[in-house]
Amino acid sequence: MLDYPNFSFDVKARDKKSGARIGELKTPHGTIKTPNYIFCGTKATVKNLSPCQLKEAQTDIILSNTYHLMLQPGANLIESIGGLHKFMNWDKPMLTDSGGFQVFSLGEGTMANEIKGKNNKSNYNKNLISITEEGCVFKSYFDGRKIKLTPEYSMEIQRKLGADLLMQFDECTPYHVDKDYTARSMEMSIRWGDRCLTEFARHDNGAQALYGIVQGGVYSDLRKFSAEYTKDRPFFGTAIGGCLGGSDEEMHGVVASTVPYIHADRPVHFLGIGRIKDVFRFVRLGVDTFDCVIPTRLARHGSAYIKGEPKETINLKNSRYRDDQTPLDENIDIPASQKFSKAYIHHLLKANELLATQILAQHNVATINMLMRELREAIKTSTLDELEKVWLRK
Repeated sequence: MLDYPNFSFDVKARDKKSGARIGELKTPHGTIKTPNYIFCGTKATVKNLSPCQLKEAQTDIILSNTYHLMLQPGANLIESIGGLHKFMNWDKPMLTDSGGFQVFSLGEGTMANEIKGKNNKSNYNKNLISITEEGCVFKSYFDGRKIKLTPEYSMEIQRKLGADLLMQFDECTPYHVDKDYTARSMEMSIRWGDRCLTEFARHDNGAQALYGIVQGGVYSDLRKFSAEYTKDRPFFGTAIGGCLGGSDEEMHGVVASTVPYIHADRPVHFLGIGRIKDVFRFVRLGVDTFDCVIPTRLARHGSAYIKGEPKETINLKNSRYRDDQTPLDENIDIPASQKFSKAYIHHLLKANELLATQILAQHNVATINMLMRELREAIKTSTLDELEKVWLRK
């Protein structure tokens, strides 16, 4: 039986008005407080930011991607250098996903939209060759070679990458598939989860911990079945994944129908979701950690998170900021937020200077980290409603 001796999750406080909770998640590379946000360092880098800049922005944990790193530079090379922590010069906790989402997106083209219910099937990608009980076969976008990714191989790659927190291999079903397909896929993911646990246990040395993933699409009975599976198996944590519906309300319903059946004492992670309004909504349902590419992606498009902005962000490319001498947020103690005027950032964006996206990326990361700190304080005092009104003024 897996017991994860070097890991723990302890709930320290609960909100009196909702399912929100404050926790401490212990890993071999440090303990993080939850709720928290896991920033995406897909290819062993959070785009436009060094580890020093991430720490300056008070980042506690990041993730990297199994699929991309297995293709370039390869898990064996990263293992030979000492694992992702040494490879990246990052000494805090890390998570790796299983690679499943990226592989299956090869077949759906716009899977990221499909997961969130935006049905677009026009970009079918022939790189995904097959999905079977054994695993999946796809062509590498890097060099065209044929690769077979199985639950066992996903565990091997993640073990070599060396992150603290790992994800089981699963199939991400898109929005347009029917219930019968979703059920068959969920059942296969359950069997894959058991294979992941077996393979993980074969090499377990106490340095890593494994999450099970709840699937089942938008169907509450399937979600219940999958959640109870993860509860009954020796996973360290639970992740909520897969198709989440066609609207914010449907997504909320999917998660609300899942949470009552997951293991109450394990950390809960929400895969790929992370707008500010999402964080407020799903923290109340008991989600402990989030991950999403959106903070740095928005930066690359010229947008900055602003506390108190009803739409969450402002676009610095807009002409209204051409002569705006105010900083992004003088209350965030980093130069990116305090020392550069909106007019200067507007100029950099118009001039296509890379510094603009670096400034915005660090500011966005720092803003989300500030949000998470304030959320934890609000949970202690049961003032989440009041805090949400401050962050997202109507």
